[in-house]
Amino acid sequence: MPEGPKSLQEAAIQMPEMKVAADSATMSGPLVEFSGVRERKLRLKADVAHVTLRLLCLVSSVVSLSLMVTAEQSATISVIGFDIPVYSKWSYSDSFEFLVGMSSAVAAHSLLQLVLSMAKLLKKAPVIPSRRHAWIIFAGDQAFAYAMMSAGSASAGVTNLNRTGIRHSALPDFCKALHHFCDRATVSIAFSFLTSFMLACSAILDVLWLSMY
Repeated sequence: MPEGPKSLQEAAIQMPEMKVAADSATMSGPLVEFSGVRERKLRLKADVAHVTLRLLCLVSSVVSLSLMVTAEQSATISVIGFDIPVYSKWSYSDSFEFLVGMSSAVAAHSLLQLVLSMAKLLKKAPVIPSRRHAWIIFAGDQAFAYAMMSAGSASAGVTNLNRTGIRHSALPDFCKALHHFCDRATVSIAFSFLTSFMLACSAILDVLWLSMY
């Protein structure tokens, strides 16, 4: 009989604790569910941004490639009083050939990544499923960004020389006569730099993904 009040006191003490535990168990469900929904929304936004960058990169690289491979023109220039017929084509310059090669490689890379990303989005699967995959994509994007910038810079130097000629020499401004060729080459180079920027943005997105997951 003496144990009765003690048991009642223990029951009275334990009941609030059980109530608190029950309340925490009841509240943990919605909190976990809300956190999961938020994470899925963030992943979806990142995946959409990834696909958008791939599409923009593909378009800019294809435009750069198309303009350069169609850049050719024939004209007549005057050098020291002599009229000389000239014919200009992108394949006559190593820098332009490098730009065409890199634009083709980047277009193929962007198309492959875009197709794979779209297929995963349609299946409602993560575009970047693992850290290993993210590292591979990051390395590829960074390498192509540097290569594309290098190709654009080399081509810009050739185009600038064609526009200004060589100082203290009789070499004329070729772009004055070959304006159609030079204009197409200039726009192609501009799109190559835009492609490099898109690849750099994609690499930054890969880094953000790696820092979050």
